[in-house]
Amino acid sequence: MTARKTPEIVLGVSGSIAAYKAAELARLMIHAGWGVSVIMTRSATRLVGPLTFQTLTRRSVTVDLFDEPESWTPEHVALADRADALVIAPCTANVIAKLVSGLADDALTSTALACTAPLVVAPAMNVHMWEHPATRANVAVLQQRGAIVVDVGTGDLACGYQGQGRMAEPMQIIKVVTDALQRKHSGA
Repeated sequence: MTARKTPEIVLGVSGSIAAYKAAELARLMIHAGWGVSVIMTRSATRLVGPLTFQTLTRRSVTVDLFDEPESWTPEHVALADRADALVIAPCTANVIAKLVSGLADDALTSTALACTAPLVVAPAMNVHMWEHPATRANVAVLQQRGAIVVDVGTGDLACGYQGQGRMAEPMQIIKVVTDALQRKHSGA
């Protein structure tokens, strides 16, 4: 009987106030027995510190594209190769647009461009940003390319508005990632 490999998740955290929920998401991923490596955008570090994720995952956190790699391989390539799934939660409208454009101007988007594992995106933004035709079109393109977009929640938003745009709750994201890993493992 062969031992099953521990799933490796690369968790991208972008600059939304929902970044605080990403800490709970990382904790739940660790509790599920997954290895978790975190990449944060510079904007995300203004909301939650890298030390939070380093403590939860017991791994270094990548913020800068030119952070010292753990091996000779550039870190964004090493992370992309390691990933059984790339999960971006929260994923801002800006990062969604970068993913659609193939823009790779930071550690997170460079890793995403190099990654062949399933991509799970959990958007988080103001209701008007979420409903904007550009965002709706970008989300549709990501889905057409095979990305799994977790439904946004509806309710009070950090900006004071109410409506769609809340990042899905961490347990909902865990369920989506679990399904993606199972599909990948079964070859579906």
